[in-house]
Amino acid sequence: MTLSLEEIKLVLPHREPFLMIDRVVDYEPGKYCKAIRAVNANEWFFQGHFDAYKVFPGVLIVESLAQAGAIAVLTADEYKGKIALFRSIESMKFKRKVIPGDVIEIDTEITLLKRGIGKGAGIARVGGEIAAQGELSFVVM
Repeated sequence: MTLSLEEIKLVLPHREPFLMIDRVVDYEPGKYCKAIRAVNANEWFFQGHFDAYKVFPGVLIVESLAQAGAIAVLTADEYKGKIALFRSIESMKFKRKVIPGDVIEIDTEITLLKRGIGKGAGIARVGGEIAAQGELSFVVM
């Protein structure tokens, strides 16, 4: 299943400029989400990160992984209309910089989900090369 940007907004509470995924290319409620983020040189965070050497902030890569995970969780019938919040970010590693013009391929798999508390494993790739990967835990409110 896929989701357009407008359909993503029906699931997530995030809005521009903090919506970090552009399109969902595949997902299964409660299981996983594969999404895309196209990085544009005119984005707000590039004004200070860093003006002469633009790098997509690692914390926003983590946020994109979390938002993809939230799509997987919040499309499950029991969690529709709710909000997922971070509990922890574990073992996150950054292996490649992400720059304007890159397209981030975001894969988040839900590895545990019980009574609104869960964990997910996420990988962000650019051109098939790992940019970041790690585990996230969350709570559904």
